[in-house]
Amino acid sequence: MLSLKLSRVGKKKQPQYRLIVTEQGRDPWGRAEVIGHYNPMINPKTFTVDKDRLEVLLKNGVRPTTTVNNLLINFGFMKGEKMQKVHITKKRAANIAKEATKK
Repeated sequence: MLSLKLSRVGKKKQPQYRLIVTEQGRDPWGRAEVIGHYNPMINPKTFTVDKDRLEVLLKNGVRPTTTVNNLLINFGFMKGEKMQKVHITKKRAANIAKEATKK
């Protein structure tokens, strides 16, 4: 299955990212199609994407990772709800609830 991922490039302590299309389990630094760039270090943060290619990929079933999905929603390339990156198990949620009632 293909997925949209971020691949880090740039110097030490100066991250920049490429938005790539690659196999889900494949190394993000290998061969991949680059469709955009994200630079979080400048103000305002920039996120450039080939909109036409992105629409084609999403229509054909390419799934973005959680981070990419949230970035696409933030910058207006996609509509919908953001995904949660952290999943809390039922057991952990029960422990958190118990601790909250103790206080």
